[in-house]
Amino acid sequence: MHHHASLDKAFEKENQVTVNLPEIADLDNAALAAVLQHKIDRKTVPHGALGRLAALAQRLGMILGSTEPRLQAPQLLVFAADHGIAARGVSAYPSEVTWQMVGNFLAGGAAVSVLARQHGIAQTVVDCGVRRDFEPAPGLHIAKIAHGTADCASGPAMSAAQCAQALANGIELVRGLPGNAVLLGEMGIGNTSAAALLTARLGGIDVGEVTGAGTGLDAAGIAHKTAVLREALTVNAEATEPLTVLAALGGFEIATMVGSVLQAASQQRVIVVDGFIASSAVLVASRLAPQVLQRCVFAHCSNERGHAHLLQLLGAEPLLDLGMRVGEGSGAALAWPILESSCRILNEMASFESAGVADKA
Repeated sequence: MHHHASLDKAFEKENQVTVNLPEIADLDNAALAAVLQHKIDRKTVPHGALGRLAALAQRLGMILGSTEPRLQAPQLLVFAADHGIAARGVSAYPSEVTWQMVGNFLAGGAAVSVLARQHGIAQTVVDCGVRRDFEPAPGLHIAKIAHGTADCASGPAMSAAQCAQALANGIELVRGLPGNAVLLGEMGIGNTSAAALLTARLGGIDVGEVTGAGTGLDAAGIAHKTAVLREALTVNAEATEPLTVLAALGGFEIATMVGSVLQAASQQRVIVVDGFIASSAVLVASRLAPQVLQRCVFAHCSNERGHAHLLQLLGAEPLLDLGMRVGEGSGAALAWPILESSCRILNEMASFESAGVADKA
């Protein structure tokens, strides 16, 4: 289904998402990279024996601009919203579960809440567009755009103005946070559909390749979901630019996350990426500013079908693979102590010189 380029341009102009995106510098500091590499090379292990822990230490040093990187006041953000496309039966669970799970997060009972508590990570739930209004509560940040997106299988999920507002909300949220690390999590019935659509359109991958069980669909359920997603891609065929694609196919929580990712990157914060949905937000952000990927640590490869494809697209090397598909930021929270360990190795471990240990001849 091809349109004339001029029609595409007219569509883009009419649906232009205008928002002031933060400037993100390139982490191009050869001197710092060399010092970090030398520091790692002199540690009291056989050369190269630290494997990917060394690469992680190097990355954290580069992001934080230090030969002694120290992670401070980590912030786990659970972006929550509902999806109009959920009405098409693309999820094994009803939409009510989104707001019910928000209550579970705030009560500290969700998987990610347990892990955040274990590792001393502050958890904030962000209402980006849940189909229920919440009373103010500790740990809840209200940045609601609407009661869920429109059904993207019959038209754009959100207006350009709504998309711009979500991005601005995400930028503002991170601007006000302490610490130097942000862990990305989410909750939203229907959001693996949004992530699959974004991955298919921006990655040029057939949507069937990236559509999976989500919350637990059977084979027939996945076939139905795939058919609905094909419909959404056809209906929104004119959307090709990253922000237009985000508005047409994304969710409010994903759009808000994109803003947060851009802001975190611009402030030299470490961005710990969870699973498929968080990675789809990073995909959008990276199409707007490729330097975003220099600031990201990918926590794990989730068991959701599209995630491995998406990680490959992003050139990402996830730290863990535990066969999980929980979302919420649970993978990011599980990987967190590995980030802390890599910093400690860099900062606290002896060198051959300081320990008086003989290097190989």
